[in-house]
Amino acid sequence: MTWADAMGLIVLEGIIITILVLTGFRTAVFKAVPAQLKIAISVGIGLFIALIGLVDAGFVRRTGSGPVPVTLGDGGTLVGWPIIVFALGLFLTIALMVKKVKGAILIGIVTSTIVAVIIETSLKIGPNFDGATGKVNPKGWGLNVPAMPDKVIATPDFGLFGQFNLFGSLDRVPLITVILLVFTLLLSDFFDTVGTVTAIGHEAGLIDRDGNIPNNDRILLVDSLAAVGGGVGSISSNTSYIESAAGVGEGARTGLASVVTGICFLLTTFLAPLVAIIPYEAATPALVIVGFLMMTQIKGIDWEDYGIAIPAFLTIILMPFTYNISVGIGAGFVTHVVIRYIQGRRKDVHPLLLLVSGLFMIYFLTSPINAWVG
Repeated sequence: MTWADAMGLIVLEGIIITILVLTGFRTAVFKAVPAQLKIAISVGIGLFIALIGLVDAGFVRRTGSGPVPVTLGDGGTLVGWPIIVFALGLFLTIALMVKKVKGAILIGIVTSTIVAVIIETSLKIGPNFDGATGKVNPKGWGLNVPAMPDKVIATPDFGLFGQFNLFGSLDRVPLITVILLVFTLLLSDFFDTVGTVTAIGHEAGLIDRDGNIPNNDRILLVDSLAAVGGGVGSISSNTSYIESAAGVGEGARTGLASVVTGICFLLTTFLAPLVAIIPYEAATPALVIVGFLMMTQIKGIDWEDYGIAIPAFLTIILMPFTYNISVGIGAGFVTHVVIRYIQGRRKDVHPLLLLVSGLFMIYFLTSPINAWVG
């Protein structure tokens, strides 16, 4: 398939998921999930984004080989100025939070960025990986090099907008493969959003005792239409991002913060050179802090009930371990259903949850099925 065919699949997936929202199915599934499993989803995502923060900062790195998948820093040691910038931002943000200073996360990011720019200007550290030469510098910046740009304003390129082929994939791969690809995208988008919305809702204190969010159908509709927009814009599926938790951690509740964030994103399309000076090492402390805030919800899980505790445990650990929110959710759902049936408590399992668990089993077996059909 071409990339335009892939964008077509995203548009198709977005249309299907929008229909599911309009028919009420997506909202019904959301409400069918036990409240404590929703808490586990929130906690798992918190642990996941904390890991993302540590990896992006270079504090935790992939080994690439050997029996140990990750290690502390470079070969078990923390080296370089970027790590110092990360540590500075993390401890500054913690100190400000302890003192209950409003805007602690933003202050931490801005201060760390200023320090990073000064360091890069003085020492010329450069990137961790130079794409032009292939040179690796373990002491370099993770992605953005915090150097002052030659210009502040740049004209965005919208040349790829609308470059999608809705049914082009059918000309290149078998129909069953297309169905499996759309199904995978659909399930991932569907439950990534469920997890994100649940996590943000818990952190904001907007969840009722059944684990549901007011006006949830509106949230899901916007998310579904955004998925269509992502494919039309020739980018990945737009969805609800867990980084929104950083705003909630600073007090965002009404949606105004999201409007302001959207306006800022629009402005950054013209200010990309300026925004690019913020290194990962200055921004990632926010993810670690927000991960901590979301982990505090774990006390709401009944660890004496194996029908909840074991699925919750698998949900929490598999999200960061697999780097995939949907895998954690799916493992939790399937395990919950299996244990409840073993306990003879099948009436406690909502029919929709049983259906979704079956779909997750297909999701987990997609690769073997795809290989089997050729």
